[in-house]
Amino acid sequence: MDTHVEAVESVASLRIADALRRAILAGRYAPGERMRQEVIAEEFGSSRLPVREALRILQSDGLVSIVANSGAWVSKLDAKECSESYEIRERIEPLLLRESMPLLSEDDVATMRRLAEQMHDGADVETFLRLDREFHLMSYAKAETVLLSSLVERLWNTTQHYRRAFTVLAWARATSREVVHYEHFLLVEAIERGDAEDAQRVLGGHIRRTRLELTQHPEIFTT
Repeated sequence: MDTHVEAVESVASLRIADALRRAILAGRYAPGERMRQEVIAEEFGSSRLPVREALRILQSDGLVSIVANSGAWVSKLDAKECSESYEIRERIEPLLLRESMPLLSEDDVATMRRLAEQMHDGADVETFLRLDREFHLMSYAKAETVLLSSLVERLWNTTQHYRRAFTVLAWARATSREVVHYEHFLLVEAIERGDAEDAQRVLGGHIRRTRLELTQHPEIFTT
């Protein structure tokens, strides 16, 4: 293939992958939904080649599952897989936070506090999910590790739909909603004090509570 054509196709693949990533994370595609190359190509006015590459990118992100000679689907977890994913997160995210904390700047922590306040001050579910993702990934961003960071982001991607389901449940009960916000503020305060042990404890409990709540709602995994 001509070098110029390759470059154009590569840019198109990244553009399509970025748009589809945002759409999946925003819940515009349901878990298990078929991702038809011809439909996506028509939507973006492209050939199937960049679409195929975009789907491979999303597969590496944990957002799409590709079956050889069959097609691509939005990644879906059953109850056991979701619980296992959260158990992994309970163990590795506190470790990633510990690695990141000493390198977080005052501006980073101030931004985290501002995000916690914005979540508390009446964010709707979708806004909350976006701010919450930014809040937590910012707390990990300075960790000098590649494998752990990429694994955590992949787990966040694959559990996004189920975090949304948990948030809808929590938002229906004022007490549950306030607990979520309280834990965010506790985490920020521990980071501000430089107390890695307390920050890890709060974060582990924060993730564990979501996992336990989800186990009480098997219907989430049958829709």
